[in-house]
Amino acid sequence: MSEEFKIEIVNPEKSFLLKEDVTEVVVPAYEGEIGILKDHISIISFLKPGIIKVITKSVEEKFYVDDGIIEFKDNNLSILTSSIINLKDLDKNKIDELLKQAEEVNSKAEINDQTKYLADQKIEVLKSIN
Repeated sequence: MSEEFKIEIVNPEKSFLLKEDVTEVVVPAYEGEIGILKDHISIISFLKPGIIKVITKSVEEKFYVDDGIIEFKDNNLSILTSSIINLKDLDKNKIDELLKQAEEVNSKAEINDQTKYLADQKIEVLKSIN
């Protein structure tokens, strides 16, 4: 019996990724990292800045996201995000640019708790990639 399910990642520009042979996906949700396998219970969750791991029998791909929403239902995982970058395409200059932007947001005098939390998460993830 197949242990595979379908994933589609969509960002504002296009359908970013579509695969039908995924065995596991790990997403950075507010509740913590969520691992999704075939026949996982239906779930809807929000993403925080972090790394999405998409695993098939032959390859593991990693993507950086700023935010998003996931829905898993009937062995179909949909991820909607405003920003996603394949880690293979993320060079040091781009990481430094994203890190600088997050640090600027974090250093503002008038910042609410949610914005500070997200900026802190983004800084932590980008430093771990770097």
